[in-house]
Amino acid sequence: MEQENNASGHIAEVLDNYLNALKGLGFEGEVDSSYSTKLVHSTDNSIYQQYPQAVIFAKSNDDIQKALALSERAEFSVLSFGPRGGGTGTNGQSLTGGIVLDLSRHMREILEVNTQEKWVRVQGGVVKDQLNDYLRPLGFFFAPDLSTSNRATIGGMINTDASGQGSLVYGKTSDHLISLKCFLPDGYELDTSKMSTLAAKEIAAKQSRLGQIFRDVINSCEQNRTKILEVFPKLNRFLTGYDLKNVFSDDMKTFDLTRIIAGSEGTLGVVAEAKLNILPIEPFKALVNINYDNFESALRHSPFLVSARSTSVETVDSKVLNLAREDMIWRSVAKFLDTPAGVTSDGLNMVEFNGQNEQDINTKVDALTAQLEALIASNQSGVVSYSITTDKADIIKVYAMRKKAVGLLGNTKGGQKPIAFVEDTAVPPEHLADFIIEFRALLDSYNLAYGMFGHVDAGVLHVRPALDLCYTNQQAMLKPISDKVAKLTKKYGGLFWGEHGKGFRSEYGPEFFGPELFLELRKVKTAFDKKNKLNPSKICTPLTSKAVLAGVNGPMRARYDQLVPINIKTTFQDTLNCNGNGLCFNYNEHTQMCPSYKVTKDRRDSPKGRAMLFKEWTRLQAEQGVNLPLQQSAYFNGSESSVEISDVGELAQLNHEVKRAMDTCLACKACSTACPVKVDIPNSRAYFLHFYHQKYGRTLKDHMVGNIERLLPVMSRGAAVLNTLIGSKLANYLSKWILGYQDLPLLSKRQPKGMEYDYEVLSKINESQRDKLVLVVLDPFTWFYEAELIAAVVKLADKLGKQAVLLPYHENGKTKHIKGFLPEFKSTAITTSAFLQKAASLNIPMIGLDSAMVFVYDDEYRKVLTSHERGDFQVLTVHEWLKQQNLSDLKFTGSIATLTLLPHCSEETNARASSAAWQQIFKKLGVAIKNPNVGCCGMAGTFGHESKNQVASETLYQASWQQYVKTEEVVATGFSCRSQVKRFEGQKPMHPVEFIAEHLS
Repeated sequence: MEQENNASGHIAEVLDNYLNALKGLGFEGEVDSSYSTKLVHSTDNSIYQQYPQAVIFAKSNDDIQKALALSERAEFSVLSFGPRGGGTGTNGQSLTGGIVLDLSRHMREILEVNTQEKWVRVQGGVVKDQLNDYLRPLGFFFAPDLSTSNRATIGGMINTDASGQGSLVYGKTSDHLISLKCFLPDGYELDTSKMSTLAAKEIAAKQSRLGQIFRDVINSCEQNRTKILEVFPKLNRFLTGYDLKNVFSDDMKTFDLTRIIAGSEGTLGVVAEAKLNILPIEPFKALVNINYDNFESALRHSPFLVSARSTSVETVDSKVLNLAREDMIWRSVAKFLDTPAGVTSDGLNMVEFNGQNEQDINTKVDALTAQLEALIASNQSGVVSYSITTDKADIIKVYAMRKKAVGLLGNTKGGQKPIAFVEDTAVPPEHLADFIIEFRALLDSYNLAYGMFGHVDAGVLHVRPALDLCYTNQQAMLKPISDKVAKLTKKYGGLFWGEHGKGFRSEYGPEFFGPELFLELRKVKTAFDKKNKLNPSKICTPLTSKAVLAGVNGPMRARYDQLVPINIKTTFQDTLNCNGNGLCFNYNEHTQMCPSYKVTKDRRDSPKGRAMLFKEWTRLQAEQGVNLPLQQSAYFNGSESSVEISDVGELAQLNHEVKRAMDTCLACKACSTACPVKVDIPNSRAYFLHFYHQKYGRTLKDHMVGNIERLLPVMSRGAAVLNTLIGSKLANYLSKWILGYQDLPLLSKRQPKGMEYDYEVLSKINESQRDKLVLVVLDPFTWFYEAELIAAVVKLADKLGKQAVLLPYHENGKTKHIKGFLPEFKSTAITTSAFLQKAASLNIPMIGLDSAMVFVYDDEYRKVLTSHERGDFQVLTVHEWLKQQNLSDLKFTGSIATLTLLPHCSEETNARASSAAWQQIFKKLGVAIKNPNVGCCGMAGTFGHESKNQVASETLYQASWQQYVKTEEVVATGFSCRSQVKRFEGQKPMHPVEFIAEHLS
C-alpha cells in the first residue's frame, strides 16, 4: 500500500509539473484538473467509467503539438493521453486514465469549402449536424449519418470510422476522407492523403520518421495481402481498428495512409483537421413507413426492401416503438406511424428513397406500395399498414424519433436498463433474421429483456439487453454473453463490432484477426506510438509493451453507482438514471435543451454533467457517514431538514464545484422532458442547494428572490414610488452592486377587477350558472407585473359569454424551490394545495396564465406532498381552456398578418405544450401562426436579471429570439420571455390572450 501511495504521489507530482510546464510554453487553451471536470470526462455513452488525471482543451493545432511534444521529455514519460470529441462512443473508446485531450470545446471551425471540387476542410471538433447545417444552403451535405449526429464530432467519427443510415449507398466516414492532419504522440505533424503506391514507396525508402511509418505500414499490408483479404469480412460496414485492407486500392496502384487512421480510436494520432468530400443534396425524398405484425416479419421483409433500390432501410422493434409512443416526440410523428384502428404494430421499417428526379422517386415508391398493397390484401409478410411522406421536414421528424430511440431505451422502468455492450453486430443482410432468432434465444436463456433497432439494409442491428450492473450476478453475465455473441456473429460470417468500435472489447481482437494479422496490427501501433502513450490498451499494444488489452469487464460505472444510498437512488431516479447518451450536448442553439451548455460549452454545465456531479456528491456524502434524508420527508420535517453535509477530503472541493455547476442552470426544466431518460436537474438542484446553504450560509440576494412572492403584495402597494426608483440608473446600479440583480421589471400600478370570489356564494349556484364561470389562479408575476394580461383574460372571457372570477392571491412557491428553500416550499405547497382543492370542489374550471407556474402544481407539488395533501385539483393552462371553448362567434377587426409564436421553453418541452394548441386556436380565428424552433430566450425566471449571468443571458437571446423579434410580429407565452424582450428591445410583446383581446371586434 505504501508503494502504491508513493507511486500515486509521484505521478501527481509529474502531472503538476507537466501542466505548469505546458502553460509556460504558451498553451492557449484551458488546463483543468478539477475534480468536477475529471468526473464529467470519466464517462461516455458506455457502461464504463475511468477517471482521467486532467483535461486539456486545445484551441489550435499548435496547442495539440505543444501538449504532445512536451510529453516526450524523460521526466514526463509516465503520462498518456486520450483524444476526445463528443464522447458519444458506446464502448469506452474515449475513456482514459491519463490526460484527456479534448477538441470539442474550441476546435469547431469550418475552415474552407470548395463546392466546385466538392470538398470541405474542418477542425476535428466540428459537430456533424453543425457541418451539414453549414453546407445545406450551398446544396451539399456530408453523407455518413449516425444517431448522435447533433453532438458527435468529425474527429470522433474519423476515429471510429462512423456510419449509419444509408451506408449501403454512402459508405463509412473513411470513404469520404480526402486528407487528414494528425499529430503523433511525440508531436510530429502527419499529413495523409491518397498517392500512388510508387510515391509511397519512395517515402518509405527515406530514413525519417515519416519514412519509417510508411515502410512499416507498407510491409504489413503488402506482404500479408492474401491473408488480409481472407480474414477481413465482406460486409458493407465493419471495424477492424487499423484498416489493413483498404490502405491499398484493389489494384494495389494507390496507397492511402488515411485509411489506417480512420477507425484507430485515437491510438495512433490526434486528428486535428480533415478534408472531406461532400455530395450534392438530392432534392427529392420519400419515406415509406411500413408497420408489421411483429419484429421478425420486419426483419425478414428487409431484403426485399433493399432490392427495391432504396437508399436505406431502418428498423425499430416494439419495445422502442412503445417507448417512443410515451415520449413527447410521438406528437410530431404520430400521423405518419400510427396504425389503423384495431390494428397493432410490433415492428417498423422506414424505407427512404432519394433522387435528383421526382419521376424516378415516384416510380420506385409506386412499385413498392403496389407490392405492399398486395401483401396487405393477402395477409402475407406481416405487413399491416404503411404511410408515405415526401415533405423533408416531416421526414426529419420521423428520423428524430428513430435517433432518440437510443436514449429512450435508457428510460425503461425499473433498475434493469437496456445497455450497450453487444449492440452493433453485423452479419450479411440475408442472414440477419436467422441470426437475430438465435441472438434472441441466447438472451432469452438468461431471462433478459431487450430492445432492438438498427440498419437492416446493412445487416447491423443494435440489441441492448437490460441489466442492472449494480448487482454482481448481473455483472457476471457481461463476459459470457459477449463471448457467445462474438461466436454467433462469426458463425454467420459477421463481426462483433460492425459499427461502434472496440474500446473495452479490444480483448476480442486477437481471436478475430488470428496471431499473424494481430502481430501486424501491433507493428503498426509501434510505428506510430512505440511508447504506448495514446489511448493505451485499446485495439492493440506496441510490440515491446506488456500492457493488457482492455476487456469487457473493465472499470464499470456501476462500481460507483452501487455506493449511492438506496433512498437517493429511489427519490432521484430521474437524475441518477442518466445513461450518458449526451443528447444534452446538442450543438443546435434553436433547441430548448439546456441553454447554459450552449453558452459555456462546458460539459459540467449540462444535464449529464450536473447529474454526474449530483450522483458523486451523494455518494461521497454517504461515504463520510452523512445520512441525506428522503426528498419527501426532507421538504422538510423536524430535525431531518438540518442535516449537515461533510466537507472532508474530496468534498472540500466538490461541494463548491457542484454549486458552481448548479448556479449556471436556468431551472427551465427542458431536460426533464427533452432528455430521453427525463433527467430532472432543477429538482436535484433544489435539494442540493438546501443542504449546501445550511453548511455555507446564504446571501441577501437568495433571501430576496426566495421570498419575492411574499414581498410582492407589500411592494405593489407602493408601486408608483418603487417604479420610479427601479427605473432609475442609480437604483439599477445599486441593485447590481448590492444584490447582484439588474434591469428589474416595473410593477403594475393597479390590479384589474373580475367577479369577486366568495366560496360560500359560488357553492350554492346551480350547474348552468357555473358553466358560465372560470376561476383565474393568479401567479405572482402576471398579477403584480402584468395586470394588463389579467385584464385581457377578463375581457376575453366576457366575449366568450363567461365571467372571470379572480381567485385570492396565494403564493405558488416556485422561487422558493429554485433557490432551495425546501421547508418553506413545502409549507407553501400545503397551504396553496388546500386552497385550490377547496376551489376545485366548486366544479368550475381553474386556469393559470403562466404555464411555468401552472406546471409547479403538477410536478413539484406532487413530489413533495402526499396524495392526500396534493388532492386531485387541476389547473388548466389558458390555451387548454381556450381549446375547449366555442370560438366561432369571435371576430377579429381589420387584416392581421401572420403571427410568430415564441413559446416559453419550460412550456414547449412539457407534455402540455402550447404551440400546437395556439395554432389551432388562432386558426379558428382566421389567423395563421408560425412556430419556429427557438431555444431559451435567456431570462428563465430571475436568471437573466442576475448580474453574473448577463453575458450568458444576452448570448442566448441573440442566438435564438432576437432575429424573430426584430423582423416579425411576435406573441410570447412566457412572462420571463416577454420581460427579456422588453429589456433588450424596449417594447414588450403581447401574450396570445392579449393579442386576441385587443383585436376582437
